[in-house]
Amino acid sequence: MSAPGAMLSRSPAQAGGAPSPVPQVALAVVCGGYAVGSAVGWGSPRVAVIMGDFGLSVAALVAAVSCGLYARRYASPFRPAWVLFALSSGMAGLGNGVWGWYEVVQGAAVPSPSLADFCFLLFAPPAIVGLLVLAKRPVTRAGWVCLGLDAWLIAGSLLTLSWSLALAHTAHFQGRTVAQSALSLAYPLLDIVLVSMVLALHFRRSSMHRSAINTAIAALALTVLCDALFSSPLLHDHYRSGQILDAGWFAGSMLFAYAPWVGRRSGAEPVVEDPRQAVRRPQPPGSRPIAGSLAALTPYLAAAVCTLGILTNVLDGRRIDRVVLFTGCAVVLALVVRQGIMLLDNITLTQELAQKENHFRSLVQGSSDVIMIAAPTGVLRYVSPAAAGVYGRDAEELVGSELASLIHPEDLGRVVHEVRRFLAASPEAEPTTRIECRFRAGGQRAGGDGWLNVESTVNRHHGGLIFNSRDVTERVRLQAQLQHNASHDALTDLPNRALFTERVTKAVTGRRSTDHDTAVLYIDLDGFKQVNDTIGHQAGDELLIQAARRLAESVRAGDIAARLGGDEFAALITGDGTRDHAAREFRILEIADRLRVRLSEPYRIDGRDVRVAASIGVAFAEPGVSPAGLLRNADLAMYRAKQAGKGRVELYAPQMQDEVAHRAELASKLRTALQDGEFALLHQPVVELASGRITAVAAHARWRSAEGILFTPAEFLRVGDRGRLTDEGGERAAELGRWQLEEAVEQAAARHRAGHQVPVAVRLSARRLLDRALTPKAIEALLARHGLPSGALVLELSESDPRIPLDDLERRLVALRRLGVRTALDGFGSGYAAMSALRRLPIDVLRLDRGLIDGVVESARLHKITAGLLRITSDLGMQSVAEGVDLPEQVLALRSMGCTHGMGLAFSGPLDEPRLRRALTRGSYPVPDLTGQGRAVVLSGSRPARHGAAPGPEALAHPPLRPNSETSVPPT
Repeated sequence: MSAPGAMLSRSPAQAGGAPSPVPQVALAVVCGGYAVGSAVGWGSPRVAVIMGDFGLSVAALVAAVSCGLYARRYASPFRPAWVLFALSSGMAGLGNGVWGWYEVVQGAAVPSPSLADFCFLLFAPPAIVGLLVLAKRPVTRAGWVCLGLDAWLIAGSLLTLSWSLALAHTAHFQGRTVAQSALSLAYPLLDIVLVSMVLALHFRRSSMHRSAINTAIAALALTVLCDALFSSPLLHDHYRSGQILDAGWFAGSMLFAYAPWVGRRSGAEPVVEDPRQAVRRPQPPGSRPIAGSLAALTPYLAAAVCTLGILTNVLDGRRIDRVVLFTGCAVVLALVVRQGIMLLDNITLTQELAQKENHFRSLVQGSSDVIMIAAPTGVLRYVSPAAAGVYGRDAEELVGSELASLIHPEDLGRVVHEVRRFLAASPEAEPTTRIECRFRAGGQRAGGDGWLNVESTVNRHHGGLIFNSRDVTERVRLQAQLQHNASHDALTDLPNRALFTERVTKAVTGRRSTDHDTAVLYIDLDGFKQVNDTIGHQAGDELLIQAARRLAESVRAGDIAARLGGDEFAALITGDGTRDHAAREFRILEIADRLRVRLSEPYRIDGRDVRVAASIGVAFAEPGVSPAGLLRNADLAMYRAKQAGKGRVELYAPQMQDEVAHRAELASKLRTALQDGEFALLHQPVVELASGRITAVAAHARWRSAEGILFTPAEFLRVGDRGRLTDEGGERAAELGRWQLEEAVEQAAARHRAGHQVPVAVRLSARRLLDRALTPKAIEALLARHGLPSGALVLELSESDPRIPLDDLERRLVALRRLGVRTALDGFGSGYAAMSALRRLPIDVLRLDRGLIDGVVESARLHKITAGLLRITSDLGMQSVAEGVDLPEQVLALRSMGCTHGMGLAFSGPLDEPRLRRALTRGSYPVPDLTGQGRAVVLSGSRPARHGAAPGPEALAHPPLRPNSETSVPPT
């Protein structure tokens, strides 16, 4: 067989389990035993009469009980037929019982007519009606007429033949009464009707319970045959009970008893209770139903039999009997009428068939799908005209070609496997299937020769297949494009994070998992945000495209470059199997440095050169490291590179993970401290240097440890500039800032109500000040809620971040000034953005950084710088506050330079609320006065120094103070 033939061939269906032969063997044994007994006369005339009468009665009653029991137990459309057959068998059993009563019990001849004859005559009508129930009922009036005509044709032909052979002699017997003559004719006439129905309905029987119906028809046929032999003049006068003829009636009754159960005992023929659920069984290709052919020949066979009866009379030289002549004419007339009906019906069917064929042809030829019919050998027998538009090939060109030659060789094996599986499956379970493959296109198609993606719906067709095919090339291309888009970055067309993670997983867990020199490079472009902010996002996108192109060109052919998001890229460098630890590090670091240099070269964007650097983190696929862990390690190494100065390569080390764990632990502690209320708010007095009067207080947050020590939260608030490592810390810092502002305002309002009307200064970063949750309206609502005047709040602007837009910050501070809230610039003198902020922002108070104050006495250079800044502050009309004033010499030096206020351990450290109120009640602190005579200079927390004493080391040394980061818990 050729390849297409092999493709369309299927394995034979598995045969059902064979039914058990025990019932058939038992039935054959019983009928055979009865036949042998009848043939030998049962051993004695007495036993022969008993078996001939009561044996037949018992067999008929068994058939009646069997049919009735089946009809009661199983609900089916044929239940009335089995009830009628039970009634018919019951009448036969009653008739044989009456016959035995006369012959066996009374020992007399059976009178004619008798009750037995009445019972035998009632055997045929229920059987005839039962056959009508079993038959396939016509759906039209013409069908019912044809059924009646067929029955008459058969009956008339049998009547003609029977009358010519025997019934004419029976009707002219002399010496019989009318009842006897009628009885003699009734038996054969009813048998003729019964035989006519059997023959007429044999070819119209239902497809359900076929075995049971065939068995019932065989039982009736055997019974009618025995009745016909009994009515024949050759046997009628010599018949005695117990002869061989009784074996036929006995076998007919046994077949009736077995008939209803044969369908349920057959394993190969399922029982279908609902005729609407019956499925037409497929016929072999080229075969015609025998039953349909015989049914079509039935009228002609009946006419032939009728003609045979007439010829019998003519050949015997007898005059044609009127009965024969009348019956023959009626048969011919019925045949003519039937043929006329069939002719009209055929004309109607032909017209309907032509209309359906035209409709089908219009659908097929007008369909945009290609419909192809393949023979069992795989050769295309029909192709619809749509093939020219879909395949670019004429339908006539495709007809006769092998289907396998048109399918792509790579897809042929899969298509053959699917077709064989489909043909081997049950048609009821899987009526259709779908196959998608590449199909050879012709030159008439716009794209020229090539392969098309075709999707076909496949149906069975007389052993072959029907393909309903459509072109899905565009859909396949779209699916491929969507799949590509789902796994690649839209801007740079590099693999995205999902695809890169998948490739890393394969590299770590696949067959190359033992190559520990496989590494991941995590790359971040330093300064990319400035490009977006200064040149624009379009220029930033162009920079990313060029960087992705450089990265893709710089990695090796077997390596993978990807964009993970934003300005973050990654590269998977596969190993070469080396075991040398130093060699693998040298190789990977060399590759990483080459990428860093390449990515740090100037980018030409919009006619200008743009420079960015690249920070790269490297992590190796060490044993036991998961794909996610490998990416995380490379990410940590990249952030270490950024923290170490950017534009460099860092190799992952295990302590980096420890630092992350430490950060997470600190964040957890901070979260717990905020939730449990472990933070306390202390206030440090701001003192006027000229008089020592307390003019304000600065709020400071402290964390109360389990040991009862208050620590500054600087360690917890130490967050980076960017990245996932600092998101949680930044969130906690923002939460702490909100708590500090709320607590400071609440306590300041309580002090105002107690008569201590001094402003409170709260330190906030510029980023927190621009927070959407800290709008001027929110601050105004906070002050109103606690009843604190707006002039009593000073916001200290700290941590000048050059990335914060000064325009937004200026608008926020102007809005706060309208409310009466003053602003202080904290940490002035450190950071390159301080002068820019002083120039642009509406500042009321200037806080000098501790770095200027620490050396203001010892360093003449620092003294001049500080004096210059204080002159600028005075010229701008601002207050100046010096932070970290811890020594009396610093107080004197700052006051001489024009500094107005100071805060530090020279006056007081941070105080809790009770100590702060006592200090506010006192109102001022003593200030150093070296020009006084004999008066002591009293400093908070220091030993007194007397004027006039030699200024030795003890006078200028720092007093024994506690660190500013640690303060004992004051007594409450």
